[in-house]
Amino acid sequence: MGLQIPVRAESSCATALLLQVDFSSWKLHSKMNILSKLLLLYMISIINSDSLGFCPPFCDCTNWDIRTISCFKMEVLPSFHPSTTHLWLEETRLSSIPPDAFANMVNISHIYIFDDEYLKLLDRHSFHNLPKASHIEIRSIRTLSHIDREAFKDLPHLKYLEISNTGLLSFPELGHIHSSQEELILMLNRNGLTEIQAFAFNESRLEKVNLKRNVDLVRMDEKAFAGVISGPVVLDISESRVSILPSIGLEFVEKLLAENTWALKKLPPLEAFQHLQSAQLTYPSHCCGLLKMKRWRGHVELGICNLTNGGVQQTSMRSAVAPSLEYQSLGSVSMDPHQINRSHPHATDSPYEYNYDTYDCQTEECIEDIFVEFPTEHLDEGFDYTLCDDDKLDQGVICLPKPDAFNPCEDVMSLGFLRVSLWVVSSLAILANLLVLLILLSSHSKLTITRFLICNLAFADLCMGMYLLLIASVDWYTRSQYYHYAIAWQMSPGCHLAGALTIFASQLSVYTLTAITLQRWHVIIFAMSPQRRLRLRHALVVMLVGWVLCLLQAFLPLVGVSSYQRVSICLPMDIETPAARIYVVSGLVINVLAFMVVCVCYVHIYCMVHNPQHQSSRGDASMAKRMAVLIFTNFLCLAPISFYGLSATLYRPLITVTDSKVLLVLIYPLNSCANPFLYAILTRAFHTDIFILLSKMGICRSKAQLYREQLVIGRFQSSKPCAVKSK
Repeated sequence: MGLQIPVRAESSCATALLLQVDFSSWKLHSKMNILSKLLLLYMISIINSDSLGFCPPFCDCTNWDIRTISCFKMEVLPSFHPSTTHLWLEETRLSSIPPDAFANMVNISHIYIFDDEYLKLLDRHSFHNLPKASHIEIRSIRTLSHIDREAFKDLPHLKYLEISNTGLLSFPELGHIHSSQEELILMLNRNGLTEIQAFAFNESRLEKVNLKRNVDLVRMDEKAFAGVISGPVVLDISESRVSILPSIGLEFVEKLLAENTWALKKLPPLEAFQHLQSAQLTYPSHCCGLLKMKRWRGHVELGICNLTNGGVQQTSMRSAVAPSLEYQSLGSVSMDPHQINRSHPHATDSPYEYNYDTYDCQTEECIEDIFVEFPTEHLDEGFDYTLCDDDKLDQGVICLPKPDAFNPCEDVMSLGFLRVSLWVVSSLAILANLLVLLILLSSHSKLTITRFLICNLAFADLCMGMYLLLIASVDWYTRSQYYHYAIAWQMSPGCHLAGALTIFASQLSVYTLTAITLQRWHVIIFAMSPQRRLRLRHALVVMLVGWVLCLLQAFLPLVGVSSYQRVSICLPMDIETPAARIYVVSGLVINVLAFMVVCVCYVHIYCMVHNPQHQSSRGDASMAKRMAVLIFTNFLCLAPISFYGLSATLYRPLITVTDSKVLLVLIYPLNSCANPFLYAILTRAFHTDIFILLSKMGICRSKAQLYREQLVIGRFQSSKPCAVKSK
């Protein structure tokens, strides 16, 4: 019994202990349940905090699972949820984007605003302090005309900004964006921009600048790209009216797009494009200059090429810094280690790290220790391996449109002897024909039909000489750099004047020579019929008609029928349209028909002069023979031009434009210098006029008197046989 009490006591203690443990366990379990519930409530609160709760009026939130809100027709911007990442504002009726309109949207990354017919203004801080904004599009808003200087500010992650198809008249201020991204794409196409001001892209890292289809854009300031940190790598000014590109800030451009930019007649100096790889331009002649450049291969590119070919991780750069290497496209450039990191367009952000022993390295031995350290992963990411192909590298910049048959990459006069011949022929033609006009117009002799026609012929040949002198001057001024001035010259009034001069001169010369032939034929055929004799007034009417026709033919290319702009020598070689083809063919056919008329007339004259039954003077016969020599030499020179011209209009060209310049200089204008000698300077009548003119100045009076007597005797002897026969 005594033992039972302790046993009971122990049992009671154990029970109490068990009860205490059970209570503590329950208490702990309750606390765990409470903590679990609190944790669950906290998680629910987090989830609820990221839920939309409500959708703003005029908005579609069905894509909230990807944090996208699309709004339509709204007139006032509501307060959007902070978790929104993509916002679409389509066909809204906003008059402006107010300050800090999206400030509460701390997670916004993409903003799209388009098709708003009321939006006129982007106010100060419209897009301000958006730390995650990387993509902003504003397009198809023709009413948008003004953007505040600080509308885009503090957008550190912005990679893409598009403002297109708006009524914007002034270029937006981009210097406050402060994007830290390596590649910022600016799409500013189809706006009303008229000018790009200086420092327009200040403190920007530009990947691409698209100014396409700004049809009113006429000027880019010389310092438009001054102040950029890097870029642009791609520049597009297609379908604008930009006339001059800045020569500063284009050293990073690798791709240039200027298609249908007709006002851009002249490119900056080649030195401005230090890293150009490809270009799509408007005029073929612009590619002539760019094709002289070799594709740029800098230190990093050279190292990658050596690495991929040799399989080493570090490549000595001694050959890369040698100034005589071929890949230096703009001549030898002295490099020192302080400048190496600045020699590449992306040097500041390049994954390739340059290491060298000392910043004081000035010797060639020190340069031997310069290496390029390459990353071990993604070595070829974004790399153009055509730069490693020496054959492709030597091909130069890839440029379109390529020079064609009408505009080869050569000077106006590509051959040295042509250049010298052009000056000789032009000078001789001008001086000789001026002399003929001076003597004939100052002579007191009676103005006969022959003298009148010869004056017209001399004037036509004088115009041809002026054309040749103009072409020779342009060739001298643009020698070795014609590609730089080609479009400016071919589209200038000077080229139009030169083309009009040569067409007018050649056609008036052919017309006058035909008139001289017909006049000689008429005099000989109707020598014994005074009632059919031609009068000076008849010649005046004939030549007036000829002047009108020749002026009309010279004027037609100025109004779009063919063109003087096609080739450097300003001849109407454009046969693209049916009207142009008819114009060129008709001109050549007229020359051929004139030649046939001359041939028929002189065959008839020859037969009549040698017919003993026909009454004609010996003067008529000798004049007919001289004129025959004159006319045939002229048309023998025109025959090759007509033949090769007709073959070209039939799309079967037998010679190139380069070869045609030989005809232009040595055959086409040769008569302009030969004619004054054949029909005037070498004749006795012309000598008589010269000495008579000199005698009036008190010079060579005895010689003049002798020529007067010989002239009287010659006229008497030439008229005597006819008088005898008439009796």
